[in-house]
Amino acid sequence: MSLLTLSKFFTSLGVIFGLAYFWFYPNPKQPMAALRSLRFLTVPPRTKHTATVIFVHGLGDTGAGWEPVAQMFGADNALSHVKWVLPHAPTMSVTANMGMEMPSWFDILSFGFNSEEDEPGMLKTMRSLNELVGAEVDAGMPASRIVLGGFSQGAAMSLLTGLTSERKLAGVVSLSGWLPLRAKFKSMASNCARSIPIFWGHGLDDPLVNFALGQASANFLKSEVGIPEASDGNPSGLKFKGYAGVPHSTSPQELEDVKGWLKTVLPKEEEEEEEEEEQ
Repeated sequence: MSLLTLSKFFTSLGVIFGLAYFWFYPNPKQPMAALRSLRFLTVPPRTKHTATVIFVHGLGDTGAGWEPVAQMFGADNALSHVKWVLPHAPTMSVTANMGMEMPSWFDILSFGFNSEEDEPGMLKTMRSLNELVGAEVDAGMPASRIVLGGFSQGAAMSLLTGLTSERKLAGVVSLSGWLPLRAKFKSMASNCARSIPIFWGHGLDDPLVNFALGQASANFLKSEVGIPEASDGNPSGLKFKGYAGVPHSTSPQELEDVKGWLKTVLPKEEEEEEEEEEQ
C-alpha cells in the first residue's frame, strides 16, 4: 500500500471521527492476543526482535486500522527488527457522539475539548497500556527499546501514559493529539519525562483536534513540565512539526518523518547489522 493510499485512508477515517459510528470486525485470519480485557494484534518483526512499538488507534477505529502502516514500516530493513503491538479499544458510549457506542479509550464529553474530562476512563486505559509495556519488559525487552505512540485519542493516551510512567521508554509518538488532564499533568509527570524523545506531528487544517490545541499542548510540556526541544543531533526532548493541508489525518510526509525518527530512537543493534552482512 502506497503512502498516498494510506494518507487517503486516514483522511476518510478523520471525517468519520466524531460524526458517526464506525466498527471494524477484525480479520479472522489475523491472530489475536489478549491481556486481561485489552485485546490486541501483533505485526511480528522480519528479523531478530530487538525493539517494540505499541501504537494506539483513535476513536472508532481498531488496531487493525494501523496494521498497513506497521507492515510498511517493517518492510524497511532499518526497522525490520521492530515488533508492532496494536491494541483494540473497548466499546463504550461516547457522549459527544450522541451516546453512540464505538471503540473508545475514554468518554469524550465535547469535541471542543474544553469541557470536563473523563479522568477515570483515562486512568483505566493508562493502566491497560502500562500492562502492555510491562508484558514486553517481562518478556525480556528493555523499556529503553519500546516506543509508545498513537493517533488522536490514542495519541492523548500515549502522552499521558508514556510521560507519567516510571519506566523510561525509547520514545513517545503523538499524531494529531492533545495533552489530557493538563491541570494535573505537571504533578503526574515522571522524572524521566524531560529526557524521553517525543515526536509530535499535527495537521495545520485539522478541524477536530485543532492545530492550536496540539501546539498549546506541546508548549505546555516545554514551559510547564520542562521538556526541551529536540535537536537534529539529539532526539531527547520534543520535536513538534505541523503539516500544511493535512486535516484530522496523517500524510505521506508525516509517515516518512515518523519512520525516520523511529530509526533514530530504535536503531538496529550492531550485532544485528553484523549478522545481516554475513548473510
